[in-house]
Amino acid sequence: MTPARTMTPSAALDVKLALAAPALGAAFAELWRPEAPVLRTRYLAYLYEMHALIRTSVPLMERAAVRCSRTAPGDPMAAPLRSYLERHIEEERGHDAWLLDDLAAAGGDPARTADRLPSPVVAELVGAQYYWIEHHHPVTLLGYIRVLEGNAPAPWLADRLASRTGLPAAAFRTVRAHAELDGGHLADLDALLDSLPLTPAHRTALAVSALRTADGVTRLFSYLATTPGGPA
Repeated sequence: MTPARTMTPSAALDVKLALAAPALGAAFAELWRPEAPVLRTRYLAYLYEMHALIRTSVPLMERAAVRCSRTAPGDPMAAPLRSYLERHIEEERGHDAWLLDDLAAAGGDPARTADRLPSPVVAELVGAQYYWIEHHHPVTLLGYIRVLEGNAPAPWLADRLASRTGLPAAAFRTVRAHAELDGGHLADLDALLDSLPLTPAHRTALAVSALRTADGVTRLFSYLATTPGGPA
C-alpha cells in the first residue's frame, strides 16, 4: 500500500484560503459592479485606499527582515526568510508611486494622500502584521503576502474598468502591472514556503495571518463598494 503523500505547506495554505474565497470573490464582484458614473468615483476611492495599503509593503518587509536578525539564535528560518524579504523589497519598491500616477491620471489629487486618514480597515490589516512581526515571528508576514499576491487583479480588469469608467489607460497602470507580475511573485513565495523548516506552530501562525488578511481584504472591498461616493 502506497503511503499518503504529505501536503506541502503552500498547498495546505491554499486549502485553508479556499474557505475564504467565496466571500472575497463576492466582495470583488460587488466592488466592480458596472454603475457609471458611480464606478468612476468608486475606482478613485479604491486608488486612495490601495495607496494607503501598498505604501506599507516595503516598510513591513524591512521590519520583518530586521526581526529575522534578532530571532532566537540558531533559528533555521531566519537566513532564508531574510534573503527572500530583501529580494522582494526591491521588487515592490516604488509601487506606491505608481498609484499616485494613476490617481493623477484618473482626476484625483495625489497630494491628498499625505494628510488623508486611511480607513480603519487598512489600519487593521497592516497593524496586525506589525504586531505579529514584532511580538511573534516575522514568518507570519508570508501569510499576508500570500493573500495579496494570490488575489492579483485579473488580466482583463484594467480594460474593462477603462471601458466602463471612460478613464484613460494611464489610470490603470498599477492594475495592469500587478496582473502581470504577481503570478511570478506567487511562485517564488510558494517555493520559499515549501523549503522553510516550518514547525506546526509556524504553519498555524501563517494560516491565521493569511485568513485574517483575506477577511480584511474582503471587508475593504465591501467598505469601498457600499460607502456612498467613496471614503471621505
